[in-house]
Amino acid sequence: MDDRNTEHKSLLLVFTGNGKGKTTSALGLAFRAMGHGLPVCMIQFIKGNWRYGELEAARQFAHLFDVHVMGRGFTWQSEDLRKDIEAARAAWDFAVKIIGEGRHHLLILDELTYLITYGMIDEQTVLRGLTARPESMHVVVTGRGATAGLIEAADLVTEMRDVKHHYAAGIMARKGIEF
Repeated sequence: MDDRNTEHKSLLLVFTGNGKGKTTSALGLAFRAMGHGLPVCMIQFIKGNWRYGELEAARQFAHLFDVHVMGRGFTWQSEDLRKDIEAARAAWDFAVKIIGEGRHHLLILDELTYLITYGMIDEQTVLRGLTARPESMHVVVTGRGATAGLIEAADLVTEMRDVKHHYAAGIMARKGIEF
């Protein structure tokens, strides 16, 4: 393979599966990039505006890390799905704007897979937006149930598999572990 053709290729990475650690892995990449002084943007499509440890930590890196929480909370607990769909589409439009600006080395689209699998945004619309990314921008997509088209378009796909989870033993979410 001729490295000159791939040396500067932007990458699309997908972290999917039912196991824990998709967003956490994406944040690990964010801190790796910021450690090199490279700007990062994370857009959260589902999570609402409650306090997460990672958001508190991100404030310490505000000069390199733009975080946009644009969801209304978990859609399976929604009281108004129409408003969730509107928020999801607005968040996707914002993501397309960020991609077009090309200012970030890494763009994390946290829980984007749900927008496709819930039918809020068409898969082809998302794929067109992702393939329009500049060569200088890598994109990470997280969420369960990545679609076949998203997997095909990706350069790297990691599936988190749930082998054992403390929830099954009745141990609930812990500060510093889940949030």
